[in-house]
Amino acid sequence: MTISASFILYLATFIMGGCGLAYEYTLSRVAADLLGNSARQWALVIGAMMFCMGIGADLQKRLKDKGLIDKFIGAEILLGLLGGCGPLALLFTYGMAPNYYILVQYAFISSIGLLLGFELPLIARLNSVHISRLEVNLGKVLKMDYVGALAGALIWVFLLPLFFTLIETAFILGLLNLAAATILLLYFRSQVTFNGRLWTALLTTILILTTALFQARNWTSSAEQYLYRDRVILSQTTRFQHIVLTRSKANEISCYINGSLQFNSADEYIYHENLVHPAFALAKSQRRVLILGGGDGLAAREVLKYPTVKELVLCDLDPKMTDLARNHLNFIELNRDSLNDARVSILKNNILVPQDQDEIIRIPDQHQRFGSRPDEVARVTLVHLDAAALLEKLAGKFDIIVVDFPDPNNEELAKLYSRTFYRRLADRLAVDGIFVQQATSPYHAKEAFLCIGRSMTAAELTVIPYHDNIPSFGEWGWWIGGHQERWSEKDLKNRLKQTTTLTVPTRYLTPELIHATLDFGKNQLNTNEREINTLVNHKIFTYYLKGWQTGY
Repeated sequence: MTISASFILYLATFIMGGCGLAYEYTLSRVAADLLGNSARQWALVIGAMMFCMGIGADLQKRLKDKGLIDKFIGAEILLGLLGGCGPLALLFTYGMAPNYYILVQYAFISSIGLLLGFELPLIARLNSVHISRLEVNLGKVLKMDYVGALAGALIWVFLLPLFFTLIETAFILGLLNLAAATILLLYFRSQVTFNGRLWTALLTTILILTTALFQARNWTSSAEQYLYRDRVILSQTTRFQHIVLTRSKANEISCYINGSLQFNSADEYIYHENLVHPAFALAKSQRRVLILGGGDGLAAREVLKYPTVKELVLCDLDPKMTDLARNHLNFIELNRDSLNDARVSILKNNILVPQDQDEIIRIPDQHQRFGSRPDEVARVTLVHLDAAALLEKLAGKFDIIVVDFPDPNNEELAKLYSRTFYRRLADRLAVDGIFVQQATSPYHAKEAFLCIGRSMTAAELTVIPYHDNIPSFGEWGWWIGGHQERWSEKDLKNRLKQTTTLTVPTRYLTPELIHATLDFGKNQLNTNEREINTLVNHKIFTYYLKGWQTGY
């Protein structure tokens, strides 16, 4: 059976449609990882590329029909090269010449967008020789492009991340683009004018991208090293985030998520002791504890010091983070193996939390780390699920809820600081229960810090702020509280100020320091702002960006 020219063009359109959308996703993800503010970066990158595609679609009319197949194949070879190498080039630029990053980024975006804009009009022009009716020609070409775009999106989201890093994915996409160019060059070889030159360019580009694919991880490590002062010892991209560990000359370990520092081993205990122990000093019961976030196991380390804790549920969206916490030596040394006890159970995100927590399958006890008898050992359950979804599905009430989310530095995280989220949290909090949340810096991002407190109050929770200095972060703050019908601000403050002893060992925190954390400087928390954060206004994100950019 003879394969028609139209079929070859449709096949090429399908491949190019998938690659084109995937290029947009890849460049957007690179920009979001490097610059933060993911929703804004995705919107700007995709918007700019679509604009340039429109310009490219218009410019192609200037190309004459003579030698059109040569021009099209040449454009595809160049697109494969730019699309494949672009993300790695951007990573090196950001590390070595950050002042020129935006210029280089939009140079790649513009070039790739222009070349993508050439594709559909040129294919339609080439196919018009075989299908003269415009409506049929355009309909079939656009259909294959849109179907390819869907396939590209699904493969980019679900398949490629299982086997390749983001930089490797770009090289895979470039090679797929070159595969389409190869098909066209083979089929239309009799119509190609510059056959030898195109084959030379094609094979050279395939060699470049193939070599780059095999060297991608080494080159990525070299590029990332420019982004960090200390030596990078781990770099891992997951479905949800990019995780980097560094080690300093003083042997200090730092963990970064999407470029933002999460902890430094030299002072993380100051943060985590402040996060956990004031809540335990307030709580009347300490049997059931919920940690939202905290996949590094450091908050769990502090919680599991208390023999009164019988059940701990830790929810972190990213299973790769808890996997590192359970298996990576540096994490294990810091969290004291808190997530590897014999009584740890793991519920994956496709398994709903049982209505009766006693139904959770327990791993047989092999040893006890936190007590001498099985009933003295806290049962730990790890859940990999969005925290907001977990609060809807999780059964029962918790005596203490510890919220250890990253700062609200994008719209996705902003929802976890909303009034709606705190109402769900209140539903899971026992009548006398206590919750605590890290709340960014009351100095550098004061309005974001205060907005968190207002949003909690709007959810009918009574809260008070406290703060301390963490060398790696500077001035840092938390909010702590409980149900309005049970606690008043005066009750919370008096109970904390009456704390005379901590029942578990600490490296830093003392009762006197807890008392001191409640005091703020004169007018430090004054504000004229009154807005709360909701699921739709993302006000916390606006405050956060303004605060860290301007210092208020």
